[in-house]
Amino acid sequence: MKEALFEKLQQLASLPGAPGFEVPVLRELKASLEPLADQIEVDSLGNIFAYKSGDQPGPRLMIAAHADQIGAVVKYIDRNGYLKFEKLGGILDGLLVGRKVLVNGHLGVVGTKAGHYQTAEERTRIVPYEQLYIDMGASSREEVLAMGINIGDPITYISPVERFSNSDRVCGGAIDNRLGCAVLLQVMEELQGISFRGEVAAVITVQEEVGLRGATVASYRVNPDLMLALDTIPAGGTPDVSPELINTEIGKGPIFALVTGRGGRGLITPLRLKELLVQVAEAEGQPYQLMVFPAGNNDATAAHLVRAGIPSASVTLPRRYSHSPVEVADLNDAVAAVKILVGVVRGMAEHDLSFF
Repeated sequence: MKEALFEKLQQLASLPGAPGFEVPVLRELKASLEPLADQIEVDSLGNIFAYKSGDQPGPRLMIAAHADQIGAVVKYIDRNGYLKFEKLGGILDGLLVGRKVLVNGHLGVVGTKAGHYQTAEERTRIVPYEQLYIDMGASSREEVLAMGINIGDPITYISPVERFSNSDRVCGGAIDNRLGCAVLLQVMEELQGISFRGEVAAVITVQEEVGLRGATVASYRVNPDLMLALDTIPAGGTPDVSPELINTEIGKGPIFALVTGRGGRGLITPLRLKELLVQVAEAEGQPYQLMVFPAGNNDATAAHLVRAGIPSASVTLPRRYSHSPVEVADLNDAVAAVKILVGVVRGMAEHDLSFF
């Protein structure tokens, strides 16, 4: 399973998919899900719905993984062919300078003043993205337009996923959240031939990085009895992060994010769902970690407020160096997540989803 997950991750992460421009990723995922599902649907935003029915009636479980990655769009092309851009999601200014990027399928470079001519102050400061530019190797605006690049076109990092030597750890861009998508595909593969009650809706959502938009409408459409967001989440264990700030690490199992958003303004996971996930993980003999995550949210935050309220929780994969081109994750966490999610499906008819 570990090798299968790595292959899925590599393929999915090689495809550009900035928020609102996820089509290359969605096409790949739809093609992979079709033979695994009883029914496939795509809504007007691009969310993919892959339904798998069990042997007998029962609850409907929605497992959602978002397809988009942080990115940018072309905002302006000057007369010499340099591009200015606007962010889509949480790209960090300090990680942009000197990076290779893909602009509507073409290689570009985020330019930087030659180090020989930078002042002492310039060498240590972070340049705001508004002052940066992208070099397309062109000499004029006309050359850029001739490439098929224009205002509003998507920009993503060029940073393929690679494996560390003699390790189950991987590094690259778009691990958030192509790793979650790879896990969801693997879950659907594992469900083939397994007896369970109810229905699984494997949902690939769009535009998560810019406001959980896809999950909001997808949850309304599915109206599940239980929703689980399958995403990645920042991990600690590095010299620059204290355990008091982030108490989780890669390689120690998937994370159940119990409270998200500053001051709990995202999702407060219902106690019964925390207990359900912990019980399943322990029954499956899989490691897990508990976390309070005030620094962000995921698709469960949107889903739990849809319709009359949907019981929602998170199964998240720890990653280092979040929202960078060098995110690092451990494939063993992904394997454990697959086994936990399959365990949830197998026991769906036994889950008590009542509030108290």
